[in-house]
Formats: sequence, structure tokens, C-alpha cells
Amino acid sequence: MWQTLLPALALMLVLEGLLPLLLPKLWRETFSRLIAFNDGQLRFIGLISIVAGLLTLAFLA
Repeated sequence: MWQTLLPALALMLVLEGLLPLLLPKLWRETFSRLIAFNDGQLRFIGLISIVAGLLTLAFLA
């Protein structure tokens, strides 16, 4: 399990770091918009992200 989980986490960190590295102004503006969301909106974004990830895993497996 760790042989799959750790590379997946490392890849996630690489992908998360691309936007602030390449487009810091856009990243800052996007982050500012996210801060303005209420808890329900943020939870919905989290739910959509989880569903998208699970669907991607299902199609790849």
C-alpha cells in the first residue's frame, strides 16, 4: 500500500505546486476567492473533488 500511496502523495504535491510556481498572481486571486466562500460551498468543492478522484480511479482500475 505504501508503495502506491507515497508516490501518489508526491505527485499531488508536484501538481499542487505548479500553479503558484508558474502563475502566482492567478493562484493568489483564486485563493482569495476561495477564502470568501462559506463553509457549505467549500464542502461542496471538496465533495466534487473527491467524486472526481474516485471516478478517475474507477476508470483507471
